[in-house]
Amino acid sequence: MNLANKVAVVTGGTKGIGYAIAEKLLDAGASVFICGRTVSAVEGALKTLALRGKAVGRSCDVRNDEQVRSILADCERVLGGVDILVNNAGIGIMGKTVEQITPDEFRQTVETNLFGVYYACHYAVPLMKIRGGGYIINISSLAGQNAHPKMAAYNASKFGLNGFSEALMQEVRQDDIKVSYICPGSVNTYFGNDTPSAEKMWQIQPEDIAEVVIDLLKMDARTLPSKVEIRPSKPPVS
Repeated sequence: MNLANKVAVVTGGTKGIGYAIAEKLLDAGASVFICGRTVSAVEGALKTLALRGKAVGRSCDVRNDEQVRSILADCERVLGGVDILVNNAGIGIMGKTVEQITPDEFRQTVETNLFGVYYACHYAVPLMKIRGGGYIINISSLAGQNAHPKMAAYNASKFGLNGFSEALMQEVRQDDIKVSYICPGSVNTYFGNDTPSAEKMWQIQPEDIAEVVIDLLKMDARTLPSKVEIRPSKPPVS
């Protein structure tokens, strides 16, 4: 895919992995529509993203299907359509057993990490068909295939996301819509109450994930890397 003049939507695009992906897409010539949970976060991100290219956005809670439908409609109205969807918005409530995590916390996790992706794909696929094709990239996790104690809600959401992505990939491939999902290991961000630091530079950096997204988008149309696993190359030896 030649990214010049393409239109991309990046959920959770105000910081971390999503922000880095938005930067790379703009540098490659695409127009980008980002969303985040708060108006202030979106406005703050757009101040710097707009220096790289055409970047717009608005606040959105991806757990709300009407809000997701609305941002995709806004993207089509303002930027002319949707060619690329990067589902990056996600939450992780770690360190709680199944006994300890509340029903509301479990629900928030699954609704954000899985339902939010479904909503975005549900409304984006028809818009991509109008454009003659597109690309959906879902940001998952190695926790979507490796279960861990005290991460049951996150595991459940990402296991579900992986299965959803594989099913969707088979549904829309004949419509010239590609679907890939990326499964990173430890990434140096604030996600899951982590804190970026120089001591954690051994971790994957957000820009590393962004580079993979660009590589996927530029892959020849005949080839579909449906799943990508990414790990730190030299984690600390315990």
